[in-house]
Amino acid sequence: MTTHLTENRRQPGPAAERTGIPFGRLLRTELRKLRDTRAGTWLLIGILAVTPVIVAVMVVTADPGDLTYEQFVNITQTPQKLLLPVVGILTVTTEWSQRTGLVTFTLEPDRKRVLLAKACATLLLGVLVLGITFSSAAVGNLLGAALRDGDGAWAFGAGAYLDIAVVLLSGLMMGFAFGMLLLTSAPAIIAFFVLPNLSSVLFNTVPAMESTGSWVDFNLALSELYDHGLTAGEWLRVLTADLVWVALPAAVGALRVLRSEVKSG
Repeated sequence: MTTHLTENRRQPGPAAERTGIPFGRLLRTELRKLRDTRAGTWLLIGILAVTPVIVAVMVVTADPGDLTYEQFVNITQTPQKLLLPVVGILTVTTEWSQRTGLVTFTLEPDRKRVLLAKACATLLLGVLVLGITFSSAAVGNLLGAALRDGDGAWAFGAGAYLDIAVVLLSGLMMGFAFGMLLLTSAPAIIAFFVLPNLSSVLFNTVPAMESTGSWVDFNLALSELYDHGLTAGEWLRVLTADLVWVALPAAVGALRVLRSEVKSG
């Protein structure tokens, strides 16, 4: 009887079973990985450094009538629109190019949780860059008014903030999706920059595809957001383009990550 009770006390109950790495720790790890590689570090430095440089150039060279908050936002978000997606790509592909995937997926065998942590880390970076973009534009507008007697207009509604956020975050997550889809940095970067532009050319030059282009052309859909105040139909076209260029590659890419063999060398 005594032996039986002792054995029962030694058996772990459900609460003592391993529940996996806490998601917060996974998220912090993925945030750290964003700057662990040389390419990631320089991209982040570029994102942080290029914005004030562009603001300074605009304050010095632009016509005073163009020194408004809206114009500063349009200028400061341009390099972010190009650099952020590359960070999204590298978030995934470095696990394969740097051969760290075996360690990552051994420490956390549930790859869905790892992908979710990567996606959240990527989105958090995007939100941070949005904050830098809007705050840098505000500083630029103040400097333009003070130093160049610029227009200094602040007209920029809440809807306009949403429009710019959709532009930057859509591109960022498209990069993330292409990273999952191809798992190699160079092909994913090339595909990200070439395929949407190639499709735009086809939609604009092939008459039979023009009607489809208004719904599927990613560049066209995002360019409409700069006009602000989109109608319900225009928002539906933006959503459709995001489904085609972001959601679909992300779904196929996630399946590939979940099923791909990870090698150590």
